[in-house]
Amino acid sequence: MSSNGFTTTILHSDRRGGVEHGGVHKPLHPSSEYAYADSRELAAVFQGKPGFTYARQGTPTTAALEAKVTQMEGGVNSVSFATGMAALTATFFTLLKKGDHLISSQYIFGNTNSLLGTLSDLGVIVTLVDATDIEQVKAARRPETRMVFTESIANPGTQIADLRGVGQWCREQNLVYVLDSTLSTPWLCRGIDVGASLVVNSLSKYTGGHGNALGGAVTDTGLFDWSAYPNIAEPYRKGNPTSWGLTQIKKKGLRDMGATLSSDAAHRIAVGAETLALRMEKASANAMALASYLEGHALVNRVQYPGLASHAQHNRAADLFGGKHFGALLAVELSDDLDVFEFLNRLRVLVLATHLGDTRTLVLPVAHTIYYEMGPERRALMGIADNLLRISVGIEDTADLIQDFEQALAGK
Repeated sequence: MSSNGFTTTILHSDRRGGVEHGGVHKPLHPSSEYAYADSRELAAVFQGKPGFTYARQGTPTTAALEAKVTQMEGGVNSVSFATGMAALTATFFTLLKKGDHLISSQYIFGNTNSLLGTLSDLGVIVTLVDATDIEQVKAARRPETRMVFTESIANPGTQIADLRGVGQWCREQNLVYVLDSTLSTPWLCRGIDVGASLVVNSLSKYTGGHGNALGGAVTDTGLFDWSAYPNIAEPYRKGNPTSWGLTQIKKKGLRDMGATLSSDAAHRIAVGAETLALRMEKASANAMALASYLEGHALVNRVQYPGLASHAQHNRAADLFGGKHFGALLAVELSDDLDVFEFLNRLRVLVLATHLGDTRTLVLPVAHTIYYEMGPERRALMGIADNLLRISVGIEDTADLIQDFEQALAGK
C-alpha cells in the first residue's frame, strides 16, 4: 500500500499507474490475442518476459485488477481467476500431489468442503480440525504435511480460527499457509499480517460488491520460501524464488485449466473495489445492529456474529479486526416453534438468494440449500441446525432491516 489510506490508494491506483489519454480508470481490453511486430519479442513473452499473448493467461485489464488486489493485500503479486472457487482449485491442485497431507479447518464453505473431497479422491490426505484451537492444528501434523488452510471468518458459522497462531506455526514448520480472506476482506484483516503464505479472495463478493461479476484471486504475501517447496516443477524454478509458487498457480490454473477471468468482469470488479471500505463499514454497522436486535428476541435461539460479546471468539476477532468492525455475515438460528420457510416468505426487504457481499441483504436457509449436499453428519460437525439462516448484510437503512425482521417474526 502507499502512504495514503486504504480508499485513497485504491481510488487513485489506476491513474497513478499511468492510463492512456488521462483516463482515471484502466481501459477494458477485450482482445483474445496480442500481436507483436518483432517475432523475438513474441517468443520472449512465451519464455517468461512480462507481456500478453493469449487472453486465457491474462489481459491488461485483469493485470490492472491484480495490481489493485496486491495493493490491498500488501503482497508481492496476485493472479486472478474466473471465480473464487477457481482460485482455490488452482491453488490446491497445482501445489499438492498424491500422498501430500493438507490440514484444513472443519469450518469451511460447503463448496470448499466438496473440493476437499475431490482432492481426497485423487490421493491427497485431508484432515479436518477445529482451527479455532491451534493445538488441534499442531496435533494433525504428519511428515507428509505440506499445507494448512483456513477461512478468516468461517462461512456460515462465523467461527474465527487462530489466524495468527496458525501463521506463526506454519512459518516454524515451513508449511504453506493458505487463507481464504473473502469474508473479512483486506480492509478488515490482511493475510500478510497473520502470516499467511497465500491469500485467496472471492472477488465476486465484497471486493466487487454489487452482485454483477464473478471473479477470484490468489495473492502471494512473499512470506513463504518457495525454493524449499518440493512441488514446484522445474520449468518454474527460474529467477527470484518469490515468484515460483504464484507462477505455477498461474500457468497451471489459467493456461492448463482455463479458469480465466474475463476482462469485462475484471473491469467491473476493479471499479467496485473503489468503494470496498465504505460498503464494508456500513454493512458491518448494519450487521452489528441486526445481530444485537436478534440476539434478544424470544423467537431466536442463537445469533453467531463476531461482534457480539457472546461469540466464542469475540476477543480474538476484536484483536484481529481492530475492535470496531466485525464483518457483515450473521448466522441466525430460529426458534424451533418457527417454520423456517414460512418465516422467510414473510420477509419483504431481505432478498432470498445465495451470495455474499452484495449491497443488498441476502438470506437463505443453510441446511436446505448450500449445505444440503454435505449431509447431516457434516452439518452437525459444523454446528448447522435445520433452522439456521445465513444472512449477508448489505448497506440498506438499518431501521428497515430491523423492521423487516420484526414483521416477519411477528407473523408467526
